[in-house]
Amino acid sequence: MKFLFIGFVKMYQAVLSPYFPNACRYSPTCSQYMIEAIQKYGVWKGTRLGLRRLGRCHPWGGSGFDPVP
Repeated sequence: MKFLFIGFVKMYQAVLSPYFPNACRYSPTCSQYMIEAIQKYGVWKGTRLGLRRLGRCHPWGGSGFDPVP
């Protein structure tokens, strides 16, 4: 199950991400954060952490180094 979800994120990185401007406010990027969270915590908790991070990624949100807890 992990490989399936990580595969979806990697497919996004390869196919869709090049068409968007590089405007990521955080390091690592949100998609890389999602991959690391899924690898560390599993599919359900990792996906939840990744979606929370995406929710914080907006012009009035934070920025800087934000590793997976």
